[in-house]
Amino acid sequence: QVQLVESGGGLVQPGGSLRLSCVGFGTIFSGHAMGWYRQAPGKQRELVAVISSGGSTNYADSVKGRFTISRDNAKNTVSLQMNSLKPEDTAVYYCNAGVAGIAYWGQGTQVTVSS
Repeated sequence: QVQLVESGGGLVQPGGSLRLSCVGFGTIFSGHAMGWYRQAPGKQRELVAVISSGGSTNYADSVKGRFTISRDNAKNTVSLQMNSLKPEDTAVYYCNAGVAGIAYWGQGTQVTVSS
């Protein structure tokens, strides 16, 4: 059974940093794109960052220059380093991977940016 498990969320002050991690189980993710999405209260889920199997990255305009996505294929993990956090970054963050045409999601981790 394919599973994605996130960790690393929490409460941080504006301007602070957090690092999210996602570990995959049940298959090898190295050949597949992985990404991070987020959903704020009352809003639709949106793409934050994606990394291809080859390491190419894309970011939402709102996080460019502040967030960095990376992957460690040996550990079946994808991470999101978030710097210069803003209150509008507050959301539940979800790890995502597409395997054989199926989108898999983690359970989500809450990130709250507030003073």
